[in-house]
Amino acid sequence: MSRFVQLHILTSYPPANLNRDDLGRPKTAKMGGVDRLRASSQTHKRSWRTSDIFEEAMRGHIGKRTKKMGLKIYERLINKGVEHKKALEWAKPIAGVFGRLKELSKRDKEALTGLAEKDRIKKELVELEIEQLAFFDTEEERDVFALTDVIAARKEGPKEEELKLLRKKMNDVDIALFGRMLASAPAYNVEAACQVAHSISVHPVVIEDDYFTAVDDLNDGSEDAGAAHIGETGFAAGLFYSYICLNQEQLEKNLGGDKSLAQRALRALVEAAVKVSPNGKQNSFGSRAYASYVLAEKGDQQPRSLSVAFLKPITGIDYGPDAIKALTTQLDNMDAVYGKCADLRFFLDALNGKGGDYPEQVGVPDKLAEKGGKPLFDQLLDFISA
Repeated sequence: MSRFVQLHILTSYPPANLNRDDLGRPKTAKMGGVDRLRASSQTHKRSWRTSDIFEEAMRGHIGKRTKKMGLKIYERLINKGVEHKKALEWAKPIAGVFGRLKELSKRDKEALTGLAEKDRIKKELVELEIEQLAFFDTEEERDVFALTDVIAARKEGPKEEELKLLRKKMNDVDIALFGRMLASAPAYNVEAACQVAHSISVHPVVIEDDYFTAVDDLNDGSEDAGAAHIGETGFAAGLFYSYICLNQEQLEKNLGGDKSLAQRALRALVEAAVKVSPNGKQNSFGSRAYASYVLAEKGDQQPRSLSVAFLKPITGIDYGPDAIKALTTQLDNMDAVYGKCADLRFFLDALNGKGGDYPEQVGVPDKLAEKGGKPLFDQLLDFISA
């Protein structure tokens, strides 16, 4: 088994706002002296792990990312007949295992006595919320609710030894892939097996503005012919370079040595990365796209991004072929300088209908005949998981 799997992906998006900044504008980054479009690693990972592709492939092995587990524990205790004060007291240490809980200020606590019961309870429940988003593994969630049922039945809060047993074998692939960091509970941290770079456009961009209006269907124009709503949103089109590095050894370790589950996770992630677009303003722009070019590498060599291929921005009108040429030229140059940087390579070129073992240039019909009729994308997944 090769330790590292690296993916270099070129994806072209039409006018869109894939990933917004704090002003609602498309995110950008300056590289090579010019502004580029940017899609953050966070937006990619979120869109992949919540996609139909990933959820169908990994059903039963996807965790929950939430601050509100303490509230779920509390509600379960209340539904089992535990009174409010005890439910609050018992839920706190269980939720607190996975991160520091929020605390009401001294002033807020003093003000509780003057509130109506409903408002007081609502305020007190704030202290069940974990300060930072926490990933809960499926088995951890199951154990949390099992312990909740136990303490409700015996009418006594959780014991220290019971709290220590909540962390068990990792079962969920999204946590194994993307990691978990809890500053207040480092024993529950999980080292990410997958590193995802921020995608950048391979060419310069200028953010444009879409001025739009909405019409009131019941306005007949007899008194007011104007629009019912006027708005403005930024957008731009771009050909993005994306880089992903997966450590297969770390992935298997995170999943307790389950090689079969690790391979399924790897295939599901690769399919999502190639086919699933960021979710930003999809209803407004419909900017869904499959990758135009994918280069996959396997080996034990030190990983490296090929983003330097685009330090000099692509210009002209033929971005796709020019970007592929820049990427493959940089790949070959790095091999020439450092020696072979990967043991095996496989590529897909959807612009030209080619694919196969890099640098072999194989047309689709020949390759399909050779591999028993499998589409090139399925061959890529087989290459990744072999």
